Amino acid sequence: MNKTELVEKIAAGAGISKVDAKKALDATVAAIKDALVAGDKIALVGFGTFSINERPAREGINPATKQKIKIAAKKVAKFKAGAELADAIN
Repeated sequence: MNKTELVEKIAAGAGISKVDAKKALDATVAAIKDALVAGDKIALVGFGTFSINERPAREGINPATKQKIKIAAKKVAKFKAGAELADAIN
């Protein structure tokens, strides 16, 4: 499902226009992004939790040259599905 299809589903489920559904989706995504950038954790009960995970610097191997390279530390977004979502999938 892409963003357009998701907007259509939201509009149909909430009984609102596609324009309003797109605005709501964009605002939700922006709020989640802003919270993660600020280092906050977002917990949506029954759906899941968005958080930031820090990966330490490490050594890797360039597959083309087989030389060792240094991979810098970085932060990555992480999502852990909640119990209700996990049960619905399985």
